[in-house]
Amino acid sequence: MAVDPEAFDVPVEDYDFTKAATPGALIDQMAKAGGFTATKLAEARTILADMRAQSEAVDANPDKVTNWLSFPACLCATGTRGFFVEAIKRKMFNVVSTTCGTLDHDIARAFKHYYHGSFELDDIELGEHHLMRLGNVIVPNASYGEILEAVVLPVLEDIYQDRLKETGKTGADAWIGFGSIHLVWELGKRIGTPDTLIYWAAKHNIPVCIPGITDGSIGAQLFMFRQKYRDFHLDTLADEQIMSDITWDVATSNALMIGGGISKHHVIWWNQYRGGLDSAVYITTAPEHDGSLSGARLREAISWGKMRPEAPHVCVEGDASLLLPLLGADLFCEPYSA
Repeated sequence: MAVDPEAFDVPVEDYDFTKAATPGALIDQMAKAGGFTATKLAEARTILADMRAQSEAVDANPDKVTNWLSFPACLCATGTRGFFVEAIKRKMFNVVSTTCGTLDHDIARAFKHYYHGSFELDDIELGEHHLMRLGNVIVPNASYGEILEAVVLPVLEDIYQDRLKETGKTGADAWIGFGSIHLVWELGKRIGTPDTLIYWAAKHNIPVCIPGITDGSIGAQLFMFRQKYRDFHLDTLADEQIMSDITWDVATSNALMIGGGISKHHVIWWNQYRGGLDSAVYITTAPEHDGSLSGARLREAISWGKMRPEAPHVCVEGDASLLLPLLGADLFCEPYSA
């Protein structure tokens, strides 16, 4: 980056906490106070606020804007799930890319509780008590594998029978075009509750693509179900067709991406076919020196054609379970109206 000494004309200002009564006001002050990541968070809020404004015009012209959201499953084991639920409820994002564990946690927590724990707990002892640790969250087996098997397998039976009636076909032909996106919608209609992501995705017909659908407990339920019905399939390429259709013709494409892996890559992969994203916010805790996708900054995506060179973008380094609630408190401060 070239240096222009005359460009440095905005002074650093101290926080005035008597004027930081709301999260929005606090983030406004972050832009003036500076302090490394605070400046980036303020910039992220500006980009996301613009995405939100664009999303409000989507109903009038659905081919105009696509706002992508990607994140890993672990956050849905925490209260941060509320950010994603609220964002989908308000239709701020109209396509989601995530992992199988998101389905696991979203459905399990609709029926059972997870609990606060600690990073320092004895994992051997936890295992002896059938308690699983996800960071500092405790997931009883009764709240995870047991409840998912009890709830999901009967619903898969209903989906299977309804699919045969709807298509009038038998065997693998009945499942052409039925991928993870349609599975999420069916689960959302049948067992989703208003505090779940799948409920609002189904209600608003928002695609939730899970390219690694077998990599989780729900994937295990799908595998077990197929032992009973050998003609049962998920058409994963049907998901890719929907991603393609969303990408090619849209005028503007933006993204909020949390963490890396397959969820992030599915967003930037499809957007390279339209010349890259038009704006993006990326939140990560990963360093870039190991060459991982999680650590790759958005500027790297420019070299692949996955981010447009002129596109506003920022990478905010930090824990999303801290940063997203701050952003959400500002972005979603107005009451939701259907």
